[in-house]
Amino acid sequence: MSDNRLIGVGVGPGDPELVTVKGVNRLRAAAIVVVPVMAAPDGTDGGEPGRAEATVLHYVEREKVVRVVFALNERSDRGRREAAWDVAGERVAELLRTHGSVAFATIGDPNVYSTFTYLAQTVQRLVPGTLVETVPGITAMQDLAARSGAVLTEGTEPLTLVPVTAGSGVLKDALNGPGTVVAYKFGRQAQEVAAALRETGRLDDAVWGSALGLPEESISSAAELDGAPLPYLSTLIAPARRDGGRGGKL
Repeated sequence: MSDNRLIGVGVGPGDPELVTVKGVNRLRAAAIVVVPVMAAPDGTDGGEPGRAEATVLHYVEREKVVRVVFALNERSDRGRREAAWDVAGERVAELLRTHGSVAFATIGDPNVYSTFTYLAQTVQRLVPGTLVETVPGITAMQDLAARSGAVLTEGTEPLTLVPVTAGSGVLKDALNGPGTVVAYKFGRQAQEVAAALRETGRLDDAVWGSALGLPEESISSAAELDGAPLPYLSTLIAPARRDGGRGGKL
């Protein structure tokens, strides 16, 4: 069996104080820490540090941080996207063979809409026997709830998480349900999201936020959405309808 270990570490939504103690320990113990960076139009490193990298550098010396290009912004050309995943996977596999332990830092949680899922599958194929583990991270919906005062769930309420990249129809179906709805990645479809909230009567209590914990943080009522595009990684919380008083959902 291989002694190689690939660890997906959730580093939260941006605030470096929200990385768990276990996450910091795993980052520091790994021989190499990989951070994903967005590809430039020609497929090379675009140069801009990503949110994960900025967070990691609060805890790990730059010398052991390796930037690996992922097609994070490629949505139309599946072939190009998968080719980029293969190249990234081969690079991480090479690092594993050389160093034995590699941590991959991902914003939020490595098991929630994370590039780490695809990376781990590729690496396990290239380096059979690689042990894969994940360290959970605080998600954007938890951070937004804490910063805005929105309560995610009470009593028996369900919680539905929707990536709006799946289409506004999926969001509208969720909003017609009984519980709290969280929408991820809705920035480019802010106008459609506002319309869905309005049509389902969920606009007034909803809140959205972006760049949580960072200097450019923005948190506002969804009623203020004017249709202008927002940052891609914007998060929305539409709390459940609560009219039964304290403990009404127990």
